[in-house]
Amino acid sequence: MSVVLRELLPHAGAMCLLDVVESFDAQNICCRASSHRDKANPLCRAGRLPVFAGIEYAAQAVAVHGGLLARHAGAGAAPRGGMIAVLTDVSWTVDYLDDIAADLHASAEKLADLADGLCYRFTLAAADKVLLQGELIVALQPMGEAA
Repeated sequence: MSVVLRELLPHAGAMCLLDVVESFDAQNICCRASSHRDKANPLCRAGRLPVFAGIEYAAQAVAVHGGLLARHAGAGAAPRGGMIAVLTDVSWTVDYLDDIAADLHASAEKLADLADGLCYRFTLAAADKVLLQGELIVALQPMGEAA
């Protein structure tokens, strides 16, 4: 994982699931990850990584997107901490991620800025196959509160 990603995520060590930002702009981000194949992945349960762990991959892509946008906004801009408040329209095509040989691509598209949050549509894919998708709303911490 790049140093930049570690600086933008509220996690440390193995909980930093993403490897690299492949692309981003004001509305979209796409990140790549290989940590789903790591047997020591902290989200594994009974030796398997359930597809729903992919929601954390998407949430981390959203967090990185917010951090990158704050950096591009200029000096003094800092991302606000947040947490997933709502998940909707979630669907999946596999049960587990650990047996996916290809790298994962976590993509997110910002649909709306809300009064105290953000709405994103996310997709987790590998080898051009959608594995998990849905929408999430992130509730942001009040301005000035530490993440």
